[in-house]
Amino acid sequence: MTHENRSPTRNTRRTFLRSTGAAAAGLYLTGNASAQGGALAVHGGPKAVTASHGDAATWPRYGAEEEQAVLELIRNPNYGPIEALESEWKQQFHLPYCKAHYNGTSAITAMFFALDLPAGSEIMVPCSTFWATIMPMRFFGLVPVFVDIHPRTLNFDLEDAQRKLTKNTKAMFPVHYLGLPADMDHICDFCQEKGLIALEDACHAHGASLHGKPMGAWGRMACFSFQASKPLPAIEGGMGNYQNQEDYERAATLGHYECPPKFAAGSKYAKYGGTGLGLKLRMHPMAAALARCQLKKLAKRNADGNAQTRRLNDRLTQLPGLYEQQNRPDVERVFYHSNRFLLNETEAGMSRAACLKALKAEGVSVGPAGAQFQCNHAAYHEAQWWHHLPVIADRYPGAEEVNRRGISLPYFTKDVPELVDQYIQAFEKVWAHRKELAKA
Repeated sequence: MTHENRSPTRNTRRTFLRSTGAAAAGLYLTGNASAQGGALAVHGGPKAVTASHGDAATWPRYGAEEEQAVLELIRNPNYGPIEALESEWKQQFHLPYCKAHYNGTSAITAMFFALDLPAGSEIMVPCSTFWATIMPMRFFGLVPVFVDIHPRTLNFDLEDAQRKLTKNTKAMFPVHYLGLPADMDHICDFCQEKGLIALEDACHAHGASLHGKPMGAWGRMACFSFQASKPLPAIEGGMGNYQNQEDYERAATLGHYECPPKFAAGSKYAKYGGTGLGLKLRMHPMAAALARCQLKKLAKRNADGNAQTRRLNDRLTQLPGLYEQQNRPDVERVFYHSNRFLLNETEAGMSRAACLKALKAEGVSVGPAGAQFQCNHAAYHEAQWWHHLPVIADRYPGAEEVNRRGISLPYFTKDVPELVDQYIQAFEKVWAHRKELAKA
């Protein structure tokens, strides 16, 4: 099964290397140097970007509502915001169960506990992610199997996962990386076909959706983070989404001593109330109060941020050889932390190094960006930490391609139209001089 016949919006690595796409293929930047802002700044010309970056990418952003919510808790300490957040969150996702956790990592830990899989069970994870997606597995004897990422999406590559399937494979755990949904429709279909469990790491994807269905509502369980850098920041905090009662009750029993007495009559976990099974993973009520304020603003903030970023990206991706982290037409993504692109040096007619040097000279805040090769860390290679060592391939071609071609721009978290316009001018100026840069 190829990427093309699973979805017309997916490109194989080979297609990415050879194809410019309709817009890029037809683009020809005309005009002399003066029409494109004169000589390059790297060669002594004027900078294209003169507007201040200031706090354009500052995050998080709190205001009077958040300050008041925290002040009220200081004056009247209580745990009410936690239950209120859970109620509002369930309404947001139209799910029967959720549980607020101390942070995203503890939500993931509780999820692995809820799976209740035998030691040696394999769970497929992307090779590029944050450690919290994977490391908690070791407490339950689970085996991470590192899967490649697709170079255009930076997300879990289902084709590579299919090749690595074994009799011990029990689940797939993709990450919606930098707010772009993984192909959960295809992943869920495959999991159903093979009798596997589909899970979601949605810690970057608050408010993102596929086919109009929110991320975090696709898998049997899903986890979110409210850490300060995330799309919904509460300084710390996390949330677990659960499709069935058994998963919810088991996850909530670990670290939430107050929950079992509230379970439905006949729950086999009710007897563990007052213990947390040795952990305390309850969300801090101040974090819950902040999260409630941020949840109210999430949809509009995502829409505003997406609109501005689309104005930028839709122009930049007309330039030959420049590709954004790919979007499917049926995806509503969010942006998180950075705005990622990949440069095809052959199509662009210049090296990444020369391109970045020229853009920086123009005043663009830009740098190389690569995969977070989580599987390279020592802890995954030492048997002392695992019941069964993780499964790590010799190579991950998709992730390696990202390392060679990745470019990172800021994600602007406030309305900065002048700065966006100047970024567009800077890129178009550099591309207009790309024959010159090819000689660098």
